[in-house]
Order: sequence, then structure tokens, then C-alpha cells
Amino acid sequence: MNAVTGIRSAAATPAASLPALRVVPGSAAPAPHPATPPPPLHVVDEARDICAISRSTVQAAIEVLAGTRPAQQLSRRLDPRCLAALQHRAALTRRVASGSSPTAGRPHRNPSVRSVRACRVSDHVYEASAVVVEESRVRAVALRLERGTAAWRVTVLEIG
Repeated sequence: MNAVTGIRSAAATPAASLPALRVVPGSAAPAPHPATPPPPLHVVDEARDICAISRSTVQAAIEVLAGTRPAQQLSRRLDPRCLAALQHRAALTRRVASGSSPTAGRPHRNPSVRSVRACRVSDHVYEASAVVVEESRVRAVALRLERGTAAWRVTVLEIG
């Protein structure tokens, strides 16, 4: 008895003859279109980057106010005036948090950035707004970002 697999049996039998291909005049492939460059996506990508930068900066700033992050971690992202103002506000928040109220010790609980919107003002300036949700309240944050020599920097930070 001779065991033949399906592969051997297919190779052993001659293939059915296929009809010959013929070329029909006038049905050649269409002429290629001239290469058109894709539409520029630079502005869209830049706006997406600005939203991501704004989201992370706002989250970090709220954590600084909560006392769970040192303000110096934002020194590369914020200009010196904004950083000093954030440090001052965080110190005031800590001073209030040391009061006698039962909720005074935890003014910023579980903050998360709900949404961010960015608007292009000029080639080197964007303004963004964010909504931050905490345990007991919702707050708005406004930022102004300017392109520096190496990266985007926040020049105005207003936390409501």
C-alpha cells in the first residue's frame, strides 16, 4: 500500500490546462497621477503636542498645589515668574492646610485633567485651557505657551 499525501498527489497529477491570458488593447493600467504632496499636517501635530504639554503641565501644577510634587520639577516647563508664583501659591495653600478645619488638610484630592483645548495665537504662541476635576470641585486652568529656543515654555499659568 502506498500512502500519498495531498501535496504529492497534487504534484503527481497534471494540472488542468488554464486558458491562455491575452492582452486587450486599450485596457492598460491607468497612467499614474503626478506625485502630489500630502497636505501639511504640521499645525495639527503641533496643536496635539501643545495639548499634551498643557495636560501634563496642568496635572503637575495641581499636584504641586496639593503638596504631592515639588515645584522644581516644573522648572524646565515654566518660566521663572510662573514658577515663583506657583511656589508662592503652594506655600499659601500649605499654610491654609495647617488650619483647624477638618477638610483643611486635603484641599486637592485626586486631581485629574478632564479636557484640554489649545488655540494658536501666532507661529510661536499658543493659548490653552484645561478643566481639572478634584474630589469636591471642578476648576479651570488657563495657560499661554511660547516657543523658546529648545522647547515650549509656559509663560502664563492661571489656576481658578
